[in-house]
Amino acid sequence: MIYEPILLYALGAIAVIIVVHWVTEKTGLPAAVLLTLVGVAYSYLPGENLKVNEEVILMFVLPPLLYNAALDSSLLDIRRNIRTVISLSVVLVLITALLVGLGFSLWVPEATLAAGIALGAAVAPPDPVAALAVGRKAGLPGKLITLIQGEGLLNDATALTLLTVAIAAQNDGEEIAFGGTVQQFFTSATGGVIIGIVIAYFVRFLRPFRQDPLSANALSIITPLGAFTLAEHFHLSGVLAVVVAGLIVGHDTPRYTTGASRLQTAAVWRLIDFLLEGAVFLLIGMQVKSILKGLTDYTWQEVCIALGITLGVVLLIRPLWLAVTQLLPRQLHLRLGGQQDDDMDVPEGRTKEEPLSGREVTALTWAGTRGVITLAAVFTIPDSVPNHDLMVFCALLVVLVTLVGQGLTFAPLVRLLGLRANQKDKARLRNEARSAAVEAALDRLDDIQEEKHDHVEDEAIETMRRQLQFRLDRYRRRLDLLDQVESTELPKSPQYEAALMVRQAVIDAEREELLRWRDAGRLADESLRVLNRELDHEELVLPKRPKD
Repeated sequence: MIYEPILLYALGAIAVIIVVHWVTEKTGLPAAVLLTLVGVAYSYLPGENLKVNEEVILMFVLPPLLYNAALDSSLLDIRRNIRTVISLSVVLVLITALLVGLGFSLWVPEATLAAGIALGAAVAPPDPVAALAVGRKAGLPGKLITLIQGEGLLNDATALTLLTVAIAAQNDGEEIAFGGTVQQFFTSATGGVIIGIVIAYFVRFLRPFRQDPLSANALSIITPLGAFTLAEHFHLSGVLAVVVAGLIVGHDTPRYTTGASRLQTAAVWRLIDFLLEGAVFLLIGMQVKSILKGLTDYTWQEVCIALGITLGVVLLIRPLWLAVTQLLPRQLHLRLGGQQDDDMDVPEGRTKEEPLSGREVTALTWAGTRGVITLAAVFTIPDSVPNHDLMVFCALLVVLVTLVGQGLTFAPLVRLLGLRANQKDKARLRNEARSAAVEAALDRLDDIQEEKHDHVEDEAIETMRRQLQFRLDRYRRRLDLLDQVESTELPKSPQYEAALMVRQAVIDAEREELLRWRDAGRLADESLRVLNRELDHEELVLPKRPKD
């Protein structure tokens, strides 16, 4: 069979991803790092390795990953932190790319400024997948999670747009013209934003099709591919179109979709994200052997100079920029944190944002891991460009150094810095929102009771009222307990934990009895699946441990 090798590769990759995920759950090590190391080891085994096809990654891998990240992000949080996000995802990326380009053109033989900037654009954007995975487990504050997410969503558009301009200049044998570059960059970015907005509102227009879970899933999967293809057709930023569409659709999803659609779509995207990310990091490691072979035409001095420039700029400019921006005047709109002006009204219940602290700057510095974007971007540089193999090697080493070095040490660093999300405040806010929702439901019952209805409806209303009142009392007791604790960690409640244990035991007993009925021939499998699904939904809302 002609497709048998592809099938074997796919099955092997999925098996490795599952095993590594299991190891990650047991050890706490970053899955991205382990998968990359497995790929490196595999590259030295006998036989052929899979090669990176940049067009496949840019078209079929990057859009889904970015779209899913955008769906999980907060449009409102990114808008509130837009100053910091632009500072990191636009200004810092451009500075990094230009410095790498200047270093290559000055100290690497035969290197041009255009080719150097192309390499700089490839290595400039951090890929926050590993940092976010570790940061969430380590309890990183929500503010930093939002900044890392926002940076990771928008920096790819900046880097890939600049990369396209640099490659075009290199192919034409011209140096990069500042005016033309700026115009092309803003045209591509603005057009990408417009395409993303159009796609998002088109998805909103298709609201009737989003009520059915299967239709909602199909529409969700084709949305990033459609946004990317449409934008690239008009030579605009496909990456930015995908991100903008994902942010708007994710913001609209609670309003325009049913609960069943949201549950199923979220499950599908978790699976897609799990497999694509795992496959990409395996692929990164597999390139090591072939890239090292391409260095035979260079002296060790040339390799060291190129690596020194690339790694030096990537590792040093980020902390330097993060530190310097804290000293800039607020009027420049580049200082991190403090996105609200002093004369702006702050909504009730929300405090003004303060500039980032030294500990937060340190954590953001260590969150600059590179990954799939860098690998895909550097392989789009034509083979005819001077020092092509050397540039690919530099990009790969940047990925490995940041992914392994920073990825393995990020969690210990977060713990050492003492950066922990205020779990008590988060739990208080959620319980206050739950209480408000239940109170709104009780008000709606009062409205229904005032309308004309019969005795059966009275019984239904009173039954529902008792259930809602029981929930409201539970939330208020939880709030009282949170108010009595001074620590920022969640207080342990024996009653709460006992209630969770009892409910789980009851669900397990119900499920076991249904299985006995099915095995005895008293219950058809179709009915078993229906009843099991009811229990599954009950079990789904039970936390594995007391979180809120």
